[in-house]
Amino acid sequence: MENNITTTDNGKTAAIISYFSIIGWLIAYFAMHKDKKTELSSYHLRQTLLFAIVSIILGWGFGFVLGILIVTTGIIALAYLMYVVYIALFAVWIIGLIGAFKGLKTPMPIIGAKAQTMFPSI
Repeated sequence: MENNITTTDNGKTAAIISYFSIIGWLIAYFAMHKDKKTELSSYHLRQTLLFAIVSIILGWGFGFVLGILIVTTGIIALAYLMYVVYIALFAVWIIGLIGAFKGLKTPMPIIGAKAQTMFPSI
């Protein structure tokens, strides 16, 4: 009996996996996207790469500045500002992930459109 059913996710799996840390991005890019490029996976790989870069810069930068402010002023409550940054990043991440699950090219707020022009080779 011949099985004529072919399955394809049109890059949806790679798009979803790219949202789960830099390790997920590397797996999605090298194992799933590099040889079978699709518009959807390219779109989300670009977004998640820029998101990872922005998250690292904001985390380190904000942590450094707030650390200095806490040490110099003694106001420990300033540490709660970091939570605001992390909650905002989480909300942006969720918006992108929902788009990937739906198979849509939904841009992440603030960085989504910029990512498409910054990494055109992906």
